[in-house]
Parts: sequence; structure tokens; C-alpha cells
Amino acid sequence: MIIVEGLTRWYGPVAALRDVSFRIETGEIVGFLGPNGAGKSTAMKILTGSVAPSAGTASLAGCDILSEPAAVRRRVGFMPEQVVLYPDQTVRELLDFVAVLKGVPTAGRREHLDDIVGRCGLRDVAGKLVGSLSHGYRKRAGLAQALVGDPEILILDEPTSGLDPQQIVGIRELIRSFKGHRTVLLSSHILTEVEATCSRVLILNRGRLVGQQGAEGVAASDLAGLAGGPVRVILDWDGNREGVAAALAEVAGVDEIRISETGAEVLIAGNPVEIRPKLVESVLAAGGQLQGVQDKGPSLEDLFLRLTGANLGPDEPSRQTDDPEES
Repeated sequence: MIIVEGLTRWYGPVAALRDVSFRIETGEIVGFLGPNGAGKSTAMKILTGSVAPSAGTASLAGCDILSEPAAVRRRVGFMPEQVVLYPDQTVRELLDFVAVLKGVPTAGRREHLDDIVGRCGLRDVAGKLVGSLSHGYRKRAGLAQALVGDPEILILDEPTSGLDPQQIVGIRELIRSFKGHRTVLLSSHILTEVEATCSRVLILNRGRLVGQQGAEGVAASDLAGLAGGPVRVILDWDGNREGVAAALAEVAGVDEIRISETGAEVLIAGNPVEIRPKLVESVLAAGGQLQGVQDKGPSLEDLFLRLTGANLGPDEPSRQTDDPEES
């Protein structure tokens, strides 16, 4: 369980967080939504003991972040957006090192790490140096180190950023498997990814908690609709343009297709989490060689303007923090 009460963080004259309070129940998977500079990363750093709050407090698994920081760290696995990994260690050496730091008992440690390597899809690269890994495998290694010690709580900052569609699906399914067993707080810029993974969302804007939405309310795809404009998926492929485009047009939920030099822009009327895989299948079935898939839905900035009535004009500039890692 995570209980946050009045968290505030100032960087000089700028407030990265302002009086943020929320509660996440044991076994719940909750998404942190917000544009760059909303305060998501600052909140996560405070909850994991990397940054001290200017005011307020929080407890994780019954331990207070201010009076019991060591106990909090033992119970929390943290995956920052930019995971710092030692490039001259193999993946297995990295996990062994983290296990020592977290005080994982020697008895059963090997089996514990073997299980993590398997669940994170790292078996093929377990003996390779971290510095030689692709971006996707480094992200998986970052998630793996967060799982060392079997923490009760996971805090994941942009866990799927920069991954290809297949890798995103794998990480998404792994996070879903934690439901009911681990408390998970994850941040993302992508509404559809949060919708596919989380039972509830917390919406941050300019350091304030501007809304919460549970699974029984408005879905993330519906929130995107509030921002105006359809969800778009950009597909790039090699091969017959017209033949593949005709196949895409047959997919249920496709509103319009705009052919480009490298593929097509597909406007979606339904849930992109369900429709996107069907688009990929259609490209492949029609003989296209898929080169890329990218969502181009309404921006979170537009969403927040509509939800909060904010006005980013000359008298109210976009917030800047002194924290270069803030997102």
C-alpha cells in the first residue's frame, strides 16, 4: 500500500509538486499520467528516497519515507526512466550485485535471479555485457534489477519508452501479472498503454493532482477523445502500398487511411489497444514488410487544457524545473 499526504517539492522558486495526496491499495496497478514537467518523476524520486520532500510525507508498505528510509528501500523496487547500469558487468553480474546491495540471502539467491532473468526475457543475453545491449534489453535489465529481492511495491518510470511493439507487449504482460501480488505505480505519456495495464489513473499537471479515474469510470481512450481529434497510428512498410492499404481498410474500427510514401496514417474510431495488433496483422497478411508502428493520438497537453481549463499564454508560461530528469 502507498499513502501519500500533501507532498510538496520546491526547486528554488519553482514548485515541482504542490500538496499532492493519494492512496494506492495493496495489489493495485495505478498509472501516473501527465505531460513533461507535470511532476511524475519528482513524486517517484521522493517515494523511493532519492529526493526529500519540501513538505508532506508518505508511507510505503507501512514504512514512513522520512523516519524509515532504509525500510522503504527494502520494500520497493524502482525503475527510473534513465536506468543507470554498469556497462562492464554482464546482466547476471549486475543482478548479483543488486542482490548483495539489497541483502538477498545467499540461500535461494541463484534460483531467485534465474526466475527474474526468465520473466524479463533476458536468458539469451544473461552472459553479455550490459554496455553491449540494445536499448530494449537495457530497459528489460532495468526492470529486472527492480524485481531483485521480491519487493512488495514497484515504482516504474516510463517502463515501455523506446521499445518496439513486441517488446511493449511483453513488458505490459509482465506488469499485468503483478496485479493482486504487488502494488505498482507506473508513469507514462501514453494514454493507451496506461489503459491496457492499469486499473486506475492519477492525472498530474504542473505539480498538482488534477484528477483521478478508476476502471469503472472513463477509460483512457475516452479521455483522449476529450482532448479532441481521433487517435492515429502511423504504419511504415515495404511492399505493395495499395494492396496493404486495402487490407487495412477492412479492419473494424478504421475510420480513414491516408497513404504516404513509406506506408499510411490510419485514423481509428475504436480502442487502439485492441485495433493496433489487427493493423499489424493485416500488413503482414497482405505481404507488407512492417518497418514501424507509432501512435499519434491527441497530446496530453491538449487533454489537460480541456480537463483543467488552463491557459498557457504570456501571463502563464509553461512550468520549468531545475531537475533535468523531470518528466
